Formats: sequence, C-alpha cells, structure tokens
Amino acid sequence: MSDPVLKALEEHIEKFVENVRQINIMVSDFQPQGQTALNQKIQGLVSGLQEIDKLKSRVPDVTIPLEVFEYIDNGKNPKIYTKDAMDKAYNKNVQVKGQIDAYKKLKANLLVETSRLFPNETAKYRATRSDFK
Repeated sequence: MSDPVLKALEEHIEKFVENVRQINIMVSDFQPQGQTALNQKIQGLVSGLQEIDKLKSRVPDVTIPLEVFEYIDNGKNPKIYTKDAMDKAYNKNVQVKGQIDAYKKLKANLLVETSRLFPNETAKYRATRSDFK
C-alpha cells in the first residue's frame, strides 16, 4: 500500500487484531491479579477502535467480496482468496471452453447430416450465414 492513510489504517487494524488475540488469551485463563492488565487491554481496544473510526472517513470506499470474510471466519488467510478465485475462474474457463468445443462439433455434425438429408435447405442456410461465406 502506498497511500499513507491506508498504511496507517492497516497498522491500526493489525494492532487491534493483536490486542483482541491477547485479550482472548487473558480471558480464557483469567486470574484475578490480571484484572488491571485486562482493563488496560480493553481500554487499548476502545482507543484502537476510536483511531480506526477516525481514519475510516479518509479512506475511499472499498468493496470486499463476502467470501473474503468467510475465509477469515474459517480461519483461512484472506490473501489466498485471490489465488482461489483465479483457480476457480480458470477451471470454469476450461469447462466453458470444453462446452464451446462440443457445440462446435455438434454444429459441424449437424451440418454434415443436414447437407446429406436436405442439401438444398442447407445450402440456403449456409448462404444466409456470415460465418460460412
């Protein structure tokens, strides 16, 4: 990211996520003597949200596919979303190309058979089609 506002926002979000992770650890193994540290972490969480809120108005709208959030919810790295999306697009492209090739073969076979059974009608059809001229 070259935009300093986006870079600052990214840093604040990373700090926020780390703070949430640390709070999760503290809460899951809570000890009464750790209450002060937990309160400080929660206060840091609040101030982190305030910083993120201040920066959000200076960041242009960004559309994020919902699937990215599903990756995050499932514990996957959201950066692999693009790779997976490209793999899916490639596989779909291969599938569609196969279908196109099958339709081309069907068309060729139909023309061969119709030429044999209906030579005059097929000749008229070919004359009207630009892809046969």
